[in-house]
Amino acid sequence: METRTYTINAAGKRLGIVATEAATYLIGKDSPDVARNTVAPVKVTIENVSQLDLSEKKKAEIYQTYSGYPGGQSNESFDHLAKRRGFSEPVKRTVQGMLPKNKLRTLRMKNLIITE
Repeated sequence: METRTYTINAAGKRLGIVATEAATYLIGKDSPDVARNTVAPVKVTIENVSQLDLSEKKKAEIYQTYSGYPGGQSNESFDHLAKRRGFSEPVKRTVQGMLPKNKLRTLRMKNLIITE
């Protein structure tokens, strides 16, 4: 099987639309030979992430992380996360949340390339 490559231009698009499209390709739902127990042979590249069309409500959205220790929960807004880690981090977390929560999720995320 040869690897298919997809390029998504995020300029002027909403975050959810871009993330849904990327998740669909990563799972392999665009091809007729999709299998739930395998990783699809695809590479997905998302370009121009810093030019996403974001609403004020989305910019104020809270992203949570938890280390597992008492008092280890931290919350930060989209704007703060984007300034701290770059615009690719919220997009990566959004796509990751749309993938099935199983052992293949990390393998599928390795096929995602995000450029600002």
